[in-house]
Amino acid sequence: SDRLSHMLESGADFFVMPSRYEPCGLNQMYSLRYGTLPIVRATGGLVDTVRNYSPETLDISTGFLFHDLYPYALNSTIRWAASTYRDKKRDFRRMQHNAMSADYSWNRTAQEYEQMYADAHK
Repeated sequence: SDRLSHMLESGADFFVMPSRYEPCGLNQMYSLRYGTLPIVRATGGLVDTVRNYSPETLDISTGFLFHDLYPYALNSTIRWAASTYRDKKRDFRRMQHNAMSADYSWNRTAQEYEQMYADAHK
């Protein structure tokens, strides 16, 4: 059920989504809204919506990305996320704040399209 899936997602610390291909994806956006940091493969809409963790880009980081389609890539990214949760709690909390503050509304999207068309018209 939708209700149960949202409860599970909102109560977790991480959401793992190792998609081969993902044209958009809603689950990572739900996770972001709940502060459940996504661990996703860098593909399609996942790479467009999840900002990879780095201490240098902490102000925009919202999750953890991996590129290779191999079990070791997923495993090492999960370990990296868990060590961040355990050893860098301040960074983890900041990422949760960033994630919950992200705006993926249609209002923002429509403004971006409007600006894109205006720029193309110039």
